[in-house]
Amino acid sequence: MMQQFETIQKAGKENVDAALKAFGVTSKGVQTIAVETTDYAKKSFEAGTATIEKLAAVKTLDKAIEIQTDYVKTAFEGAVAQMTKMGELYTALAKDAYKPFEGIVAKAVPATK
Repeated sequence: MMQQFETIQKAGKENVDAALKAFGVTSKGVQTIAVETTDYAKKSFEAGTATIEKLAAVKTLDKAIEIQTDYVKTAFEGAVAQMTKMGELYTALAKDAYKPFEGIVAKAVPATK
């Protein structure tokens, strides 16, 4: 009976430790994602503002179309790159948050078979 209690107590401690590690990793990952999102929003705003300033100073329709086309192309490429980067950050976050539980899951799976 005492041995079972110690086993349960040890498993509980391992679970709490794993949860705390996962929480720390998740917190750090979310902070990284927030910083990255903020940086991208700032860069996008600055690029949009610069484009509006260029368009305000334009004298011909051809030049306005050229400026707008360049902006749309650059904005699209930036958005695709940002989505790829964010996908990588979220994937890394999920993997890192799961790592503390790998040992616990590995122990539990053979026990259920």
